[in-house]
Amino acid sequence: MNKFITLTLALGLAFAGSAQDRSQGGISPDMMRQIVATSAANQNKAISNAMATNSIDDLARNYRNNKISDTYFSIETPKQSIHNQQQSGRCWMYSSFNVLRANFARQHGDSINVEFSHDYLFFYDQLEKANLGTFCGAADLAEKYGLVPVEAQPETFSAERTSRMSQLVASKLREFGLELRQMVADKKSKKAINQRKTEMLGTIYSMLSLTLGEPIKSFTYTFRDKDGKAVGPARTYTPLEFYRETVGGPINGTFIMAMNDPRREYYKTYEVEYDRHTYDGHNWRYVNLPMEDIAAMAIASLQDSTKLYASFDVGKQLNRSNGYLALDNFDYATLFGTTFPMDKAQRIATFDSGSTHAMTLCAVDLDENGNPIKWKVENSWGGDSGHKGYIIMTNEWFNEYSFRLVVDKKYVPQHILKAAETKPVMVMPEDPLFGTDD
Repeated sequence: MNKFITLTLALGLAFAGSAQDRSQGGISPDMMRQIVATSAANQNKAISNAMATNSIDDLARNYRNNKISDTYFSIETPKQSIHNQQQSGRCWMYSSFNVLRANFARQHGDSINVEFSHDYLFFYDQLEKANLGTFCGAADLAEKYGLVPVEAQPETFSAERTSRMSQLVASKLREFGLELRQMVADKKSKKAINQRKTEMLGTIYSMLSLTLGEPIKSFTYTFRDKDGKAVGPARTYTPLEFYRETVGGPINGTFIMAMNDPRREYYKTYEVEYDRHTYDGHNWRYVNLPMEDIAAMAIASLQDSTKLYASFDVGKQLNRSNGYLALDNFDYATLFGTTFPMDKAQRIATFDSGSTHAMTLCAVDLDENGNPIKWKVENSWGGDSGHKGYIIMTNEWFNEYSFRLVVDKKYVPQHILKAAETKPVMVMPEDPLFGTDD
């Protein structure tokens, strides 16, 4: 709503000529007559009647795309179980864990699998956000707090349905924020303010413990193969020990984040100021690249059986019934008798498009010249959603609506690595492109 209001105000000022002249900005009776005269709404009664009683998407749907005729992929990483994030905004964590568990399986010849607990790391995600309030990703959290298997800390009701818990925590934080501001205005000492802040975080910790369960400190675990047979003896781990056992060394420093933002100069590094997950973590830093470079790195990774974290504006042209993304799934322009001509840069600048959902890139189909035809991602909406839990997208859609790709440095060309090491241009988190993946 705020984004819409901001755009409306900007348009109003442009029409009015100045902020002080209201006489030219309103809808006068004469303007209303012109609006009605140019409207096409009443020119086709059949369409008007249909739209009054049916879903817009049902009417605009391209029936030729109701079935995916080609599900072959020339390059595909090993399949793994499809998860379901339920009614929670944790797609970024599911996509991150998909990559980590796939890397672990690959290191063991796909003979040993591990499923990480989302509930465990989500607890610390919420606690750290209460302390800082911004968002980056899973790397800082996992390196700081470790990981645990899902058997050690399974999902709770509130972990799968985060809305009410998040509302209550947010309400408490607003109350605490007012109190801390008053303490600063009253010139209380830093020691007193920090002590009170610690007490406040104790309250948040308690609220999270009641809804998500207190994070486990140690556990006994046995690795098993795909048939459930034990592989080695049971061992007792702390979360950090389990992280080192399954992930190995640090995640930070092993990858780059590539983004495609046509508004900004390519082959430059940018950093989102004040946007990190923990005070002791890292600001969000990325290299802005053309889609051709992003696709080439993705192909190199997939050819080596390595999945990738990626994010998209998944709501654009999504056929939910079959999990297919194509630019012509829905013909809204013909239905409404208008056009929607904005390009990617314009859509970003006007908040019309941006990164809304993270998924795991797992396959690509190449033509005889090595050019991508279509892509496939593991989604986190359950195995019954889309195309058996996956989503297939055309390369044309991929170019228009993909935004972020996290790539292991071993698949990154030298000139891009060099660009990633340059001093970043600082940008602000209010930018349209830096919303949280849900």
